[in-house]
Amino acid sequence: MEESEYILETENLVKTYPGGIKAVQGINLRIKKGQIYGFLGPNGAGKSTTIKMLSTSIKPTSGTAKIMGYDIVKDSMNVRRIIGVVPQDLTTDEDLKGIENIQMVARFYDIPAREARKRAEELLALVDLSDFGNKYVSSYSGGMRKRLELVVGLVHNPKVLFLDEPTLGLDVQTRAKMWDYIKKIRDELGVTIILTSHYLEEVDSLADIISIIDHGKIIVTGTSDELKSNLKGDIIQIEFATEAEAKKFGEYENKIDVSYPKETEARLKVKDADYELPEIMKYLVNNNIKPLKFSVHKPSLDQVFLEYTGREIREEEGGDVRKMAMNMRRLRR
Repeated sequence: MEESEYILETENLVKTYPGGIKAVQGINLRIKKGQIYGFLGPNGAGKSTTIKMLSTSIKPTSGTAKIMGYDIVKDSMNVRRIIGVVPQDLTTDEDLKGIENIQMVARFYDIPAREARKRAEELLALVDLSDFGNKYVSSYSGGMRKRLELVVGLVHNPKVLFLDEPTLGLDVQTRAKMWDYIKKIRDELGVTIILTSHYLEEVDSLADIISIIDHGKIIVTGTSDELKSNLKGDIIQIEFATEAEAKKFGEYENKIDVSYPKETEARLKVKDADYELPEIMKYLVNNNIKPLKFSVHKPSLDQVFLEYTGREIREEEGGDVRKMAMNMRRLRR
C-alpha cells in the first residue's frame, strides 16, 4: 500500500455528548509530516475535544481518524505509542525532581533505565533545563513547569505531539520563549506538532497551517498569509453616540462591505484604508457625524476570525474563569 503524504487524517469526525450536545461536528483534517498545525478558536469551540479524540482519551461518536495509518479506535494502543500529549493542566509531580518525573513516565513506556536517563538529559538540554533536572519541581517557575511538561510528552520519542493550550496562564514574555522551544522541537526532532490555542499571536507565530474552529466546526483553513489575503481589504471601525450616526456612516459609498457589531458602531471594509481615510473624514464632517472611537485594522488573524465568525475571539476568551484562575495561581512565578 502506498504511504500517505499525510501523517494524520480525519473524515467527518463527530463527538456528541449526552443531551445532544455537539462538541465536534464533522471535522476533516489532512496534516503533513513535520508541520505545526494550529487550531484557533475560543474556549468551548471544540479544540480540546478534538485533541482528546485524536489522542484516544475519548472515542468519537462517528467518523474516522488515522495517525500514521493507525485507526484511533481500532488501533488505539499503536496510536498511543507514536503520539505525545501535553494537556492544558500541569501533570508533573511537584514532590519529585524534574528528572524523576521524566524517568517515571519513561517506565510507563517500558524504556530501559539507562536509555531513559540519556533521553531525559538530552531533552532537558533541548529546553534549557539541564541545570534544574535534579531540583524539585516545586521550586520551578511557571515557564519551567511548562517546559518540563514538553519534555515529559517527548520522552518516548513520539512522531506526533499534541499541545493543548501550551502557554495558558503564562505572561507574554514567557509565552514567547515557549514558542521558541516549540519550534526547536519541530526543527531538531522532526516531530509533527498539533496545537490548540485562543491566543491569536501564538497561532500566527507558530503554525504552518491554521484552522479556525468555532461551535465544533472548522470554518476555514490555510496559512496565515492565505487567511489574511482572503480578507481583500482593510477595516475601518467607528463608534458613534447614536445608531442613526452609525447607519449614516455605513452609507459611505466607496466601501466593499459594511456591518454593525453594535447598534452604535459601524465596521467598513475598504480596499485601502490609507487612501480612503481622508475621504472618510470629509464625509464625516460634511454629514456632521462625530465619532467617539476610531480604529483602523490591517489584515490580521483577529480580523480573519471576525470575518468568518461575526465576532472577535477576545469576546469568547473568558471561558472557565475559575479554571483559569487556578492555573494562574499554579504558574505564579
